[in-house]
Amino acid sequence: MKDKYSSANREQYGQRLATQLCDQHFGPAPTASLDGPAVLRFTPIRQVNLFVVQQLLAQWTSEMARLRSPYFDFEAPDVRQALTQFMNVLSRRIKLSRAAFEPLLARAISDTLGVATDPVLTFEHKLIGTQPTTTAEQLRDALRYLDLDKALFQGFVDTLTSGTALERDFVLNRFRLYQEANYKSHTPLEKVVADFNPLLPLTVADLQESAGEAPKPPVETPAVKATPTPTAAEAPAASAPPPAPEAPAQPEHLPEAAPVAEKSAPAPLPSFVATSAPAPVAPPVAPAEPETVRRPLTETAAPAGVPLYEKLKAEQPAAASLSETLRGGQTTSATLAEKSAPKVESLREAISINQRFSFINELFNGENMEYHTAIQHLDTLPNAEVAKRYVTEDLAQKYGWVRKEEHINKLLKLLDRKFA
Repeated sequence: MKDKYSSANREQYGQRLATQLCDQHFGPAPTASLDGPAVLRFTPIRQVNLFVVQQLLAQWTSEMARLRSPYFDFEAPDVRQALTQFMNVLSRRIKLSRAAFEPLLARAISDTLGVATDPVLTFEHKLIGTQPTTTAEQLRDALRYLDLDKALFQGFVDTLTSGTALERDFVLNRFRLYQEANYKSHTPLEKVVADFNPLLPLTVADLQESAGEAPKPPVETPAVKATPTPTAAEAPAASAPPPAPEAPAQPEHLPEAAPVAEKSAPAPLPSFVATSAPAPVAPPVAPAEPETVRRPLTETAAPAGVPLYEKLKAEQPAAASLSETLRGGQTTSATLAEKSAPKVESLREAISINQRFSFINELFNGENMEYHTAIQHLDTLPNAEVAKRYVTEDLAQKYGWVRKEEHINKLLKLLDRKFA
């Protein structure tokens, strides 16, 4: 882009709009709180809502990493399984006060404008994160939080070799070349500004750097102040983290959030809003891959002191829970829960927050209520054969499921557990 845009201007606009929207929502009820579905409906701009959810999921992963204690065996299989179930239940209990929600909203607004003004920075922060290496599978999983220009980012990720760890700088440089070659696929900034303007007046000129203004270094998404999460067992007061405050149960239609993997960018919390997939970008013009630049890395075994949440991630299936590994369609390992394959009484209760998020976005075109209706109907069917036929014939035809085998198979596995 030839024009220079100010990150400070974006952030200031994000703060002002977040304050205005929160005044409108919380003004009549200052002590009110938001649950998951309310977050995903909070603004008419879907990308803003998705970025709020992404920040929440990153915080949730951070909370999970705290579950350690010198007094108890957190590596025991039954403890791991109990913790996985505990975190899945906890993830359905979103409760955001204005003080917690407003900074997340301000950052999400600024980042949404950043997709249009600086796609390379968006790729770096929203897809790669802070990790020194990444893989095509990890990048593809992070795409679930992108709505604006998703086809452009997807087109680039599809040019990468699957199953290979790539250095951060190499991927960034290659994306920079890709987006320059496909600049016509970008959503015009004028259109993005037009979406925000009815909420709070905004013009393209408002986002441009003024004469003599020094570019502001990129600001990392601030982490939400974490509340220590209780361990699975009661520990001495001096070492055990204080119990998390009890939150009211969420509506039954609360969707699922995406998982976070090892060596992946921190992913944030539950989002289930998705519109139909954007029009595909013109055939990607992927720059040649110089042999002297590309540097695949081989994975090394995790050290003995690996945190519990990473071990749990390694045993979760793609989109199975927040701590799963980002393996896209290449998942080969089963979660601890799948290994023991416990019978489930209700699909609604068995589906984790990450699975719900994936099913709603990938199978039900982002329609939370349609997902809820389908799962409710599956819970009423008499046997696995009838339920699977409903999935593979009725639902597949209704929603045009093409290249959705990964998500369909996960749903079918849950049916096997229900009717075991």
